[in-house]
Amino acid sequence: MKLANKIAIITGAGSGMGRAAAILFASEGAKIAVIDINERSAAETVRDIEAAGGKAFAMSADVSKGADVEAMVAATVSKLGAPNVLYNNAGIEGDSAFLAQMTEEQFDRVIAINLRGVWLGMKYALPHMIKLGGGSIINTASIAGLVGIKSAAGYCAAKAGVIALTRVAALEYGRYNIRVNAICPGAIDTPMVHRIQGEGGLSERAISRVSVLGRVGKPEEVARTALFLASDDSSFATGAPFIIDGGWTIP
Repeated sequence: MKLANKIAIITGAGSGMGRAAAILFASEGAKIAVIDINERSAAETVRDIEAAGGKAFAMSADVSKGADVEAMVAATVSKLGAPNVLYNNAGIEGDSAFLAQMTEEQFDRVIAINLRGVWLGMKYALPHMIKLGGGSIINTASIAGLVGIKSAAGYCAAKAGVIALTRVAALEYGRYNIRVNAICPGAIDTPMVHRIQGEGGLSERAISRVSVLGRVGKPEEVARTALFLASDDSSFATGAPFIIDGGWTIP
């Protein structure tokens, strides 16, 4: 198993890409701290993991709040042990508005969860990884951190910031055998995408604009990239944005 004896914290693990990663990581031998703002959703992920014979616990946390993140890491250490893997996956899409029409509150909320939350996760997990002698951190960025998207100024700024934070952390902590990478998903079949697109989902025309493969991605496909980054298979990869977007950023 690729993650035997590993302990992983995964935020936003109550649904979508986070849940898929939590289930996959557990099947590969890791013990999982399933973190989500919605504790009921986190508990559902834990039930799936335990039903398959894995070990996990659920906890509610708002990743934009330092006290919550510090408690999240402390609970993991207490219940499972010090984390070898941190997957900062929690995020929101934020409200859609052109830049000048966006309120300060709308902008700040996206930055707080999508960017500050990643920084806080690393801030409180890194000291434990240093003591362990190494670890892997995976941050969820987005192709929105690489290209501009109308009506998503806060989201794009936050995700570009995640890529920058990832590179800085990789530079600073490589000496401790800690690798830090980012995943940049494109259009993935998650609750977030469904909220953005509405009940009808993406039309064939929309899909053709965001994927040369003629379909959206699956959470499990992103989870397998995260597994690669969490495991020793990626032992020489650090400071990099891993794009998994069906070709969205080719043009």
